[in-house]
Amino acid sequence: MTGHRATHAPRTDSIQDSHGTTEDRGDPADRDATPSADDNPADRDATDPVHGNPASRTGSTPSGTGSTPSGTAPAASPSLDDLRRQLAARLEPAARAWLDHALDEAAAHPGTHGPISAWELRLAEAGRRCGAAHADAARVLILDAARADTDALSRVYFQGTADERRAVLHALPHLVSGPGALPLVEDALRTNDTRLLAAATGPYAARHLDPHAWRHAVLKCLFTGVPVDEVANLPERARGDGELARMLADYAAERTAAGRAVPEDLHRVLDLTESAPGAPGADHPHGKES
Repeated sequence: MTGHRATHAPRTDSIQDSHGTTEDRGDPADRDATPSADDNPADRDATDPVHGNPASRTGSTPSGTGSTPSGTAPAASPSLDDLRRQLAARLEPAARAWLDHALDEAAAHPGTHGPISAWELRLAEAGRRCGAAHADAARVLILDAARADTDALSRVYFQGTADERRAVLHALPHLVSGPGALPLVEDALRTNDTRLLAAATGPYAARHLDPHAWRHAVLKCLFTGVPVDEVANLPERARGDGELARMLADYAAERTAAGRAVPEDLHRVLDLTESAPGAPGADHPHGKES
């Protein structure tokens, strides 16, 4: 891509996959809160290598298990080599062959070319070719093979479906070393799509979101019902955070006053903020927040 785009024109409403089949993309403006073809959580394999075991993000394990399920990725964001090995072991032969072809194609023609690149078409096909359980992982690998930089990732994110946006968010810790892709995370945190929100609170956000934005991301998870196990590095970032504790207490008081239940996850996060005292002056790096 030759430069950063000031605006992001939507893709055409239909594209063709590698076999010439036309796929309707719909209106990108309607995608934030509407689940797409591979958005059904019931269809997501419990050992999806991208999502892994949510408990691994916060350093805890599900009650009574003592360990992660057999075959589950041991970390929320496994290395790309591990991701490819895990995915290859789980895909059916036809899906594995399709993915190998898509990765070779992306590596041979990296970057962006014209209105839409060949590898971008493969992102659209991934759910149908690899199945909903493995589509995110396949898309992350394709983005890596295409050597997608921040501009290319932004293009896919703003022009793509909710599934493609989620894959971009999962790819960020692998493909972007600095904070340049934070606008994508910030955009996802403004939506009410819970799977986008979960992806937006991954390792990239844990590394680069400032304290103010990160605290509000945690609150957004609480009031949209996203499990806080999805928040990467939660114990480390919440520890001793007095301002987060104040915000949580205010939110709990508001819900109680309105006769609404306080989420159990709120108490978990509140306990984390009390796990160690904050350094002097560290509780309020941005002053008192609202």
